[in-house]
Amino acid sequence: MQDRGLAAYIAELIGTLFLVFVIGMVISLFVSTGAAATVGSDFVVVAFAQGLALFLLIIAFGQVSGGHFNPAVTVAAAAMRRIDPIDAVVYILAQLSGGVLGALIVKGLLLDEGRATSYGAATISDLLGGPFAAAVCEGIGAFFIVLAVCAVAMNPRARQEWAPWAIGIALTFGVMIFGPLTGAALNPARWFGPALIGDAFGSFSDIWPYVIGPLVGALVAVGVYRFVIAGPQYAEGAEPPTSAARGVSQAVTDAEVRARNK
Repeated sequence: MQDRGLAAYIAELIGTLFLVFVIGMVISLFVSTGAAATVGSDFVVVAFAQGLALFLLIIAFGQVSGGHFNPAVTVAAAAMRRIDPIDAVVYILAQLSGGVLGALIVKGLLLDEGRATSYGAATISDLLGGPFAAAVCEGIGAFFIVLAVCAVAMNPRARQEWAPWAIGIALTFGVMIFGPLTGAALNPARWFGPALIGDAFGSFSDIWPYVIGPLVGALVAVGVYRFVIAGPQYAEGAEPPTSAARGVSQAVTDAEVRARNK
C-alpha cells in the first residue's frame, strides 16, 4: 500500500479535468440530439477521442498518481490495497472537482452549442428498459476498463508498458457500444461534472446507474483479476510511483509466491 502526496492529488484533478473537457467538447460537437440522435451521432469519433485522451493522460500523469481519473478505478485500487483509504478519498474528491471544472470550461467555450447535450452529460436512452439496464451497461463498460487496469497496469507480471493502450482501447470500445444507450460515462466523475453544470441530474433513477453500476463493475473486475487471472500467484504488486526498494521487495515476494506454488 502506498501513500500519495500533493502532486498525485493535483495530477488526478488536472487529468480528470482534461478528460471531462475532451469528452464534453466532442459530445457537444459530434452527438446529435432529438429523436434521431443515435442515427445522426458520430460515436466512432466520440469513442476514439475519449480513448486517445485517456491514453495521453495515463502516459503523462501515470508515473505521478497512477493515472486513475475515475473513482471506479480508485475504488478498485483501494480494494486491492494499492492505495491508502485516505488517499483514495482525496483522489475521488479531486476527480469529482476535476470533472466539474472540465464541464465548466466546456460551458464557457460552447455555451449555446453545448446546451442541447448538457455539455456532455450522460443520459439514459429510451432504447433501454430502464435504470437497471443502464446500470448493467455502465457496469459492463467499467468492468472492462478496470480489468485492463488490474491485469496490465497493476500486474507485475504483465507488459505494463502496454497499460495506457489497453486502458484507452477498453474505454474506446465501451463508448462505441454503450454510448448510444447510456452516454457511456463508465466513470462517476465524468458523469458528475457535466450533470452538475448542465443541470441534468433528474430523478434518483437517473443518478444511481452512473454511480452504482461502475463501482460494482470495478469490484467484479478486481475479483476476476484476483481469482482468475492472477490466481494462486496473486501478489501485492507495484504501481507507480514506486521505489527501488519497493521493486526489490516485490521481486522477493514474487519469488516466494512462485516457490510456494511449485
